[in-house]
Amino acid sequence: MAKYKPIDMVKFYQGKICEHSDTYFQKRGRTLCTGRICEPRDLEKKPYSAEELAAQAKFAQARAAVKALTSEQKAAYATAFENQSKYGTLQGYIFAQEYAKLGA
Repeated sequence: MAKYKPIDMVKFYQGKICEHSDTYFQKRGRTLCTGRICEPRDLEKKPYSAEELAAQAKFAQARAAVKALTSEQKAAYATAFENQSKYGTLQGYIFAQEYAKLGA
């Protein structure tokens, strides 16, 4: 594997970087990073496990809970969002709070 020096637009690379797969760009917080998917998963050979399906269901429940929020609940989250520094976006903060409720 070769060493890559990121260009100014991209701060760092993450994951395997190879010649035969498509490059994706992703913004994490305030940082733009890139990666490539090497050897994508074949679901016929390796289907999802029970734990993976449970995680997908929990994620879907959290998304549904975010969509079902009233405007008053969103306003309360917006107020709480201003007093924290962990999350870069309000949407990410709201999702994290709803996801945490499911785990409790």
